[in-house]
Amino acid sequence: MSSPIKTGLCSYGHSGYAFHAPFIHVHPDFELTAVVERSKHLTQQRYPYVKIYGDVNALMQDASLELIVVNTPNYTHYDYTKAALLAGKNVIVEKPFTVTVAQGEELVQLAASQKLLLSVYQNRRYDSDYKIVRKVVEDGLLGDVLEVEFHYDRFKEELSYKKHKEVAEKGTGALYDLGSHLIDQALTIFGMPKSVYGDIRIIRKDSVVDDYFELLLYYDQLRVRLKSSYLVREALPAYILHGRKGTFIKSKSDIQEALLMKGVLPDTPDWGAEAPNEWGLLHTEKDGVVMKAFLPSGNGNYLDYYQGIYEALRKGKPNPVTAEEGLNVVRVIEAAFRSSEEGRQVSL
Repeated sequence: MSSPIKTGLCSYGHSGYAFHAPFIHVHPDFELTAVVERSKHLTQQRYPYVKIYGDVNALMQDASLELIVVNTPNYTHYDYTKAALLAGKNVIVEKPFTVTVAQGEELVQLAASQKLLLSVYQNRRYDSDYKIVRKVVEDGLLGDVLEVEFHYDRFKEELSYKKHKEVAEKGTGALYDLGSHLIDQALTIFGMPKSVYGDIRIIRKDSVVDDYFELLLYYDQLRVRLKSSYLVREALPAYILHGRKGTFIKSKSDIQEALLMKGVLPDTPDWGAEAPNEWGLLHTEKDGVVMKAFLPSGNGNYLDYYQGIYEALRKGKPNPVTAEEGLNVVRVIEAAFRSSEEGRQVSL
Protein backbone atom coordinates (compact mmCIF):
# COMPACT_ATOMS: atom_id res chain seq x y z
CA MET A 1 0.00 0.00 0.00
CA SER A 2 1.23 3.49 -0.81
CA SER A 3 1.75 6.04 1.93
CA PRO A 4 -0.91 8.76 2.36
CA ILE A 5 -0.44 12.03 0.52
CA LYS A 6 0.61 14.41 3.27
CA THR A 7 -1.07 17.72 2.49
CA GLY A 8 -0.69 21.29 3.74
CA LEU A 9 -3.27 24.09 3.47
CA CYS A 10 -2.10 27.68 3.05
CA SER A 11 -5.12 29.00 4.97
CA TYR A 12 -8.16 27.89 6.96
CA GLY A 13 -10.74 30.48 5.97
CA HIS A 14 -13.96 29.69 4.13
CA SER A 15 -12.35 27.54 1.45
CA GLY A 16 -10.08 25.68 3.85
CA TYR A 17 -12.93 24.95 6.25
CA ALA A 18 -15.51 23.96 3.62
CA PHE A 19 -13.85 22.91 0.37
CA HIS A 20 -10.54 21.31 1.27
CA ALA A 21 -10.04 20.10 4.84
CA PRO A 22 -13.20 17.93 4.98
CA PHE A 23 -12.34 16.07 1.78
CA ILE A 24 -8.68 15.60 2.63
CA HIS A 25 -9.79 14.35 6.06
CA VAL A 26 -12.28 11.73 4.83
CA HIS A 27 -10.24 10.46 1.86
CA PRO A 28 -8.28 7.42 3.07
CA ASP A 29 -5.28 8.15 0.84
CA PHE A 30 -4.70 11.72 2.06
CA GLU A 31 -3.50 13.10 5.37
CA LEU A 32 -4.27 16.66 6.45
CA THR A 33 -0.84 17.28 7.93
CA ALA A 34 -0.39 21.04 8.34
CA VAL A 35 -2.31 24.30 8.04
CA VAL A 36 -1.30 27.97 8.16
CA GLU A 37 -3.20 29.88 10.86
CA ARG A 38 -1.71 33.02 12.32
CA SER A 39 -3.74 33.28 15.54
CA LYS A 40 -7.06 31.44 15.94
CA HIS A 41 -5.94 27.81 15.51
CA LEU A 42 -9.48 26.78 14.55
CA THR A 43 -8.28 23.79 12.55
CA GLN A 44 -7.38 21.81 15.65
CA GLN A 45 -10.94 22.05 16.98
CA ARG A 46 -11.99 19.64 14.21
CA TYR A 47 -8.65 18.04 13.34
CA PRO A 48 -6.59 17.97 16.56
CA TYR A 49 -3.74 16.04 14.93
CA VAL A 50 -2.85 18.84 12.48
CA LYS A 51 0.33 20.91 12.76
CA ILE A 52 -0.16 24.68 12.75
CA TYR A 53 2.27 27.08 11.08
CA GLY A 54 2.27 30.83 11.52
CA ASP A 55 3.14 31.68 7.92
CA VAL A 56 3.20 30.18 4.44
CA ASN A 57 7.00 30.10 4.19
CA ALA A 58 7.20 27.78 7.20
CA LEU A 59 4.61 25.49 5.62
CA MET A 60 6.63 25.33 2.38
CA GLN A 61 9.70 24.15 4.29
CA ASP A 62 7.93 21.18 5.91
CA ALA A 63 9.85 18.30 4.30
CA SER A 64 7.07 15.82 5.10
CA LEU A 65 4.55 17.52 2.81
CA GLU A 66 3.98 16.13 -0.67
CA LEU A 67 1.10 18.42 -1.65
CA ILE A 68 0.39 22.10 -0.96
CA VAL A 69 -3.04 23.69 -1.43
CA VAL A 70 -2.80 27.40 -2.31
CA ASN A 71 -6.19 28.66 -1.13
CA THR A 72 -5.24 32.26 -0.38
CA PRO A 73 -6.32 35.57 -2.03
CA ASN A 74 -6.05 35.70 -5.82
CA TYR A 75 -3.10 38.09 -5.89
CA THR A 76 -1.00 35.56 -3.92
CA HIS A 77 -1.60 32.60 -6.23
CA TYR A 78 1.41 33.20 -8.45
CA ASP A 79 3.92 33.83 -5.65
CA TYR A 80 2.80 30.98 -3.39
CA THR A 81 2.44 28.46 -6.18
CA LYS A 82 5.89 29.32 -7.50
CA ALA A 83 7.38 29.01 -4.01
CA ALA A 84 5.73 25.63 -3.48
CA LEU A 85 6.95 24.27 -6.82
CA LEU A 86 10.49 25.49 -6.11
CA ALA A 87 10.25 23.72 -2.73
CA GLY A 88 9.53 20.47 -4.60
CA LYS A 89 5.84 20.25 -3.72
CA ASN A 90 2.92 19.22 -5.90
CA VAL A 91 0.36 22.02 -5.92
CA ILE A 92 -3.39 22.53 -6.00
CA VAL A 93 -4.16 26.22 -6.55
CA GLU A 94 -7.65 27.65 -6.29
CA LYS A 95 -9.35 29.45 -9.14
CA PRO A 96 -8.50 31.78 -10.72
CA PHE A 97 -5.23 30.00 -11.48
CA THR A 98 -3.35 33.30 -11.71
CA VAL A 99 -4.14 36.97 -12.19
CA THR A 100 -2.40 37.22 -15.59
CA VAL A 101 -1.75 34.90 -18.50
CA ALA A 102 1.99 35.61 -18.28
CA GLN A 103 2.08 34.42 -14.66
CA GLY A 104 0.20 31.25 -15.54
CA GLU A 105 2.45 30.43 -18.47
CA GLU A 106 5.51 30.72 -16.24
CA LEU A 107 4.02 28.37 -13.64
CA VAL A 108 3.02 25.79 -16.27
CA GLN A 109 6.62 25.72 -17.52
CA LEU A 110 8.04 25.58 -13.99
CA ALA A 111 5.84 22.64 -12.97
CA ALA A 112 6.84 20.76 -16.12
CA SER A 113 10.53 21.39 -15.55
CA GLN A 114 10.21 20.24 -11.91
CA LYS A 115 8.11 17.20 -12.95
CA LEU A 116 5.47 18.14 -10.39
CA LEU A 117 1.69 18.07 -10.48
CA LEU A 118 0.05 21.48 -10.80
CA SER A 119 -3.74 21.43 -10.66
CA VAL A 120 -6.43 24.12 -10.44
CA TYR A 121 -9.24 23.53 -7.96
CA GLN A 122 -12.40 23.86 -10.05
CA ASN A 123 -14.87 22.28 -7.66
CA ARG A 124 -17.93 23.46 -9.61
CA ARG A 125 -17.20 20.77 -12.20
CA TYR A 126 -18.40 18.39 -9.50
CA ASP A 127 -21.72 20.14 -8.75
CA SER A 128 -24.85 18.07 -9.34
CA ASP A 129 -26.45 20.78 -11.49
CA TYR A 130 -23.47 21.19 -13.80
CA LYS A 131 -22.98 17.44 -14.13
CA ILE A 132 -26.50 16.88 -15.50
CA VAL A 133 -26.12 19.83 -17.88
CA ARG A 134 -22.92 18.35 -19.27
CA LYS A 135 -24.55 14.92 -19.60
CA VAL A 136 -27.52 16.34 -21.52
CA VAL A 137 -25.15 17.95 -24.03
CA GLU A 138 -22.80 14.98 -24.34
CA ASP A 139 -25.69 12.54 -24.76
CA GLY A 140 -27.02 14.62 -27.66
CA LEU A 141 -30.46 15.09 -26.08
CA LEU A 142 -30.78 18.59 -27.58
CA GLY A 143 -29.23 17.86 -30.96
CA ASP A 144 -26.80 20.53 -32.14
CA VAL A 145 -26.59 23.07 -29.30
CA LEU A 146 -27.02 26.59 -30.66
CA GLU A 147 -27.60 28.90 -27.68
CA VAL A 148 -26.53 28.60 -24.04
CA GLU A 149 -26.86 30.86 -21.01
CA PHE A 150 -25.16 30.23 -17.65
CA HIS A 151 -25.91 32.41 -14.60
CA TYR A 152 -24.22 32.80 -11.23
CA ASP A 153 -26.20 35.54 -9.49
CA ARG A 154 -26.44 36.90 -5.96
CA PHE A 155 -28.30 39.61 -4.09
CA LYS A 156 -25.78 41.42 -1.94
CA GLU A 157 -25.55 45.21 -1.94
CA GLU A 158 -23.13 45.32 1.00
CA LEU A 159 -19.41 44.88 0.47
CA SER A 160 -17.59 41.73 1.50
CA TYR A 161 -16.10 41.56 4.99
CA LYS A 162 -13.02 40.13 3.27
CA LYS A 163 -11.25 43.42 2.59
CA HIS A 164 -8.91 41.99 -0.05
CA LYS A 165 -11.94 41.24 -2.27
CA GLU A 166 -13.03 44.87 -2.40
CA VAL A 167 -9.72 46.49 -3.39
CA ALA A 168 -9.50 47.93 -6.90
CA GLU A 169 -6.59 45.87 -8.18
CA LYS A 170 -6.10 43.24 -10.86
CA GLY A 171 -7.53 39.90 -9.78
CA THR A 172 -10.49 41.16 -7.73
CA GLY A 173 -14.13 41.43 -8.72
CA ALA A 174 -16.92 39.16 -9.89
CA LEU A 175 -15.34 38.09 -13.18
CA TYR A 176 -12.22 36.68 -11.53
CA ASP A 177 -14.32 35.21 -8.70
CA LEU A 178 -17.62 33.82 -9.99
CA GLY A 179 -16.65 34.18 -13.63
CA SER A 180 -13.83 31.68 -13.21
CA HIS A 181 -16.44 29.01 -12.42
CA LEU A 182 -18.75 29.87 -15.32
CA ILE A 183 -15.95 30.14 -17.87
CA ASP A 184 -14.43 26.82 -16.79
CA GLN A 185 -17.81 25.10 -17.06
CA ALA A 186 -18.37 26.50 -20.55
CA LEU A 187 -14.88 25.58 -21.75
CA THR A 188 -15.12 22.08 -20.29
CA ILE A 189 -18.27 21.35 -22.31
CA PHE A 190 -17.74 23.40 -25.47
CA GLY A 191 -13.99 24.08 -25.70
CA MET A 192 -12.26 27.41 -26.33
CA PRO A 193 -14.33 29.96 -28.24
CA LYS A 194 -13.04 31.83 -31.26
CA SER A 195 -13.68 35.23 -29.68
CA VAL A 196 -15.35 36.93 -26.74
CA TYR A 197 -17.37 40.07 -26.10
CA GLY A 198 -17.49 41.43 -22.56
CA ASP A 199 -19.68 43.93 -20.71
CA ILE A 200 -18.19 44.36 -17.21
CA ARG A 201 -19.58 46.93 -14.76
CA ILE A 202 -19.76 48.17 -11.16
CA ILE A 203 -23.38 48.39 -9.95
CA ARG A 204 -23.29 48.35 -6.11
CA LYS A 205 -23.31 51.82 -4.55
CA ASP A 206 -19.99 51.68 -2.71
CA SER A 207 -18.14 49.11 -4.79
CA VAL A 208 -14.85 49.78 -6.57
CA VAL A 209 -14.63 46.29 -8.13
CA ASP A 210 -16.75 44.78 -10.89
CA ASP A 211 -19.91 43.12 -9.58
CA TYR A 212 -21.74 42.60 -12.88
CA PHE A 213 -20.62 40.96 -16.08
CA GLU A 214 -22.05 39.53 -19.26
CA LEU A 215 -19.76 37.63 -21.60
CA LEU A 216 -20.66 36.33 -25.03
CA LEU A 217 -18.47 33.48 -26.27
CA TYR A 218 -18.48 32.99 -30.05
CA TYR A 219 -18.16 29.53 -31.63
CA ASP A 220 -18.97 28.54 -35.23
CA GLN A 221 -22.76 28.35 -34.77
CA LEU A 222 -23.01 28.25 -30.99
CA ARG A 223 -23.23 31.31 -28.74
CA VAL A 224 -22.60 30.96 -25.00
CA ARG A 225 -23.68 33.80 -22.69
CA LEU A 226 -22.22 33.92 -19.17
CA LYS A 227 -23.85 36.32 -16.71
CA SER A 228 -23.46 37.37 -13.10
CA SER A 229 -24.85 40.18 -11.01
CA TYR A 230 -24.75 40.93 -7.29
CA LEU A 231 -28.19 42.57 -7.47
CA VAL A 232 -30.52 39.77 -8.51
CA ARG A 233 -33.11 39.19 -5.82
CA GLU A 234 -35.16 36.65 -7.81
CA ALA A 235 -32.77 34.33 -9.59
CA LEU A 236 -33.35 33.08 -13.12
CA PRO A 237 -32.49 29.49 -14.06
CA ALA A 238 -28.75 28.92 -13.77
CA TYR A 239 -28.54 26.93 -17.00
CA ILE A 240 -30.57 27.47 -20.19
CA LEU A 241 -29.66 25.48 -23.30
CA HIS A 242 -31.37 25.45 -26.70
CA GLY A 243 -30.57 23.00 -29.49
CA ARG A 244 -32.04 21.88 -32.80
CA LYS A 245 -34.14 19.25 -31.04
CA GLY A 246 -35.05 20.93 -27.77
CA THR A 247 -34.36 22.85 -24.58
CA PHE A 248 -32.96 22.07 -21.12
CA ILE A 249 -33.49 24.40 -18.15
CA LYS A 250 -31.84 23.85 -14.77
CA SER A 251 -31.57 25.67 -11.44
CA LYS A 252 -28.35 26.11 -9.45
CA SER A 253 -29.13 23.59 -6.77
CA ASP A 254 -26.01 21.75 -5.61
CA ILE A 255 -26.29 21.40 -1.83
CA GLN A 256 -22.70 20.59 -0.92
CA GLU A 257 -21.55 24.06 0.16
CA ALA A 258 -24.57 24.52 2.44
CA LEU A 259 -23.89 21.18 4.11
CA LEU A 260 -20.18 21.86 4.46
CA MET A 261 -20.78 25.26 6.06
CA LYS A 262 -22.95 23.49 8.66
CA GLY A 263 -19.98 21.28 9.50
CA VAL A 264 -21.34 18.13 7.86
CA LEU A 265 -18.51 15.88 6.69
CA PRO A 266 -18.74 14.50 3.13
CA ASP A 267 -18.89 10.87 4.19
CA THR A 268 -22.60 10.83 4.98
CA PRO A 269 -24.98 8.54 3.05
CA ASP A 270 -26.21 9.92 -0.29
CA TRP A 271 -23.89 12.94 -0.10
CA GLY A 272 -24.69 15.70 -2.60
CA ALA A 273 -28.14 14.42 -3.63
CA GLU A 274 -30.52 17.01 -5.10
CA ALA A 275 -34.17 17.33 -4.09
CA PRO A 276 -36.52 16.18 -6.87
CA ASN A 277 -38.11 19.64 -7.08
CA GLU A 278 -34.74 20.93 -8.37
CA TRP A 279 -34.45 18.50 -11.27
CA GLY A 280 -33.93 20.07 -14.69
CA LEU A 281 -36.66 20.32 -17.33
CA LEU A 282 -35.95 18.62 -20.64
CA HIS A 283 -38.28 19.48 -23.55
CA THR A 284 -37.03 17.74 -26.67
CA GLU A 285 -37.70 15.21 -29.40
CA LYS A 286 -36.67 11.57 -29.09
CA ASP A 287 -37.26 8.93 -31.76
CA GLY A 288 -39.61 11.30 -33.56
CA VAL A 289 -41.74 11.94 -30.47
CA VAL A 290 -41.82 15.28 -28.64
CA MET A 291 -41.36 14.68 -24.91
CA LYS A 292 -41.22 16.80 -21.79
CA ALA A 293 -39.78 15.47 -18.53
CA PHE A 294 -37.79 16.35 -15.43
CA LEU A 295 -34.37 14.69 -15.40
CA PRO A 296 -32.96 13.44 -12.07
CA SER A 297 -29.49 14.78 -11.35
CA GLY A 298 -26.64 12.62 -10.18
CA ASN A 299 -25.08 13.45 -6.84
CA GLY A 300 -22.53 16.21 -6.63
CA ASN A 301 -19.29 15.31 -4.90
CA TYR A 302 -16.12 17.41 -4.58
CA LEU A 303 -14.38 14.30 -3.25
CA ASP A 304 -14.19 13.17 -6.89
CA TYR A 305 -11.67 15.95 -7.50
CA TYR A 306 -9.41 14.71 -4.70
CA GLN A 307 -9.82 11.16 -5.94
CA GLY A 308 -8.54 12.44 -9.29
CA ILE A 309 -5.54 14.04 -7.60
CA TYR A 310 -4.78 10.76 -5.78
CA GLU A 311 -4.96 8.78 -9.03
CA ALA A 312 -2.74 11.30 -10.82
CA LEU A 313 -0.07 11.19 -8.09
CA ARG A 314 -0.18 7.48 -7.26
CA LYS A 315 -1.37 5.81 -10.46
CA GLY A 316 -0.10 8.12 -13.20
CA LYS A 317 -3.59 8.99 -14.41
CA PRO A 318 -4.48 12.39 -15.92
CA ASN A 319 -4.60 15.51 -13.79
CA PRO A 320 -8.32 16.16 -13.09
CA VAL A 321 -7.97 19.91 -13.82
CA THR A 322 -4.76 20.87 -15.57
CA ALA A 323 -2.91 24.14 -15.18
CA GLU A 324 -3.36 24.72 -18.92
CA GLU A 325 -7.14 24.50 -18.44
CA GLY A 326 -6.84 27.03 -15.63
CA LEU A 327 -4.74 29.21 -17.91
CA ASN A 328 -7.42 29.15 -20.62
CA VAL A 329 -9.89 30.59 -18.11
CA VAL A 330 -7.50 33.48 -17.45
CA ARG A 331 -7.08 33.97 -21.21
CA VAL A 332 -10.83 34.45 -21.54
CA ILE A 333 -10.94 36.80 -18.54
CA GLU A 334 -8.18 39.03 -19.96
CA ALA A 335 -9.87 39.10 -23.36
CA ALA A 336 -13.21 39.98 -21.76
CA PHE A 337 -11.73 42.94 -19.87
CA ARG A 338 -10.07 44.16 -23.06
CA SER A 339 -13.36 43.79 -24.91
CA SER A 340 -15.28 45.71 -22.26
CA GLU A 341 -12.73 48.52 -22.22
CA GLU A 342 -12.56 48.82 -26.02
CA GLY A 343 -16.20 48.05 -26.82
CA ARG A 344 -15.41 45.35 -29.36
CA GLN A 345 -15.23 41.62 -29.90
CA VAL A 346 -11.78 40.26 -29.05
CA SER A 347 -10.32 37.27 -30.86
CA LEU A 348 -8.86 34.34 -28.99
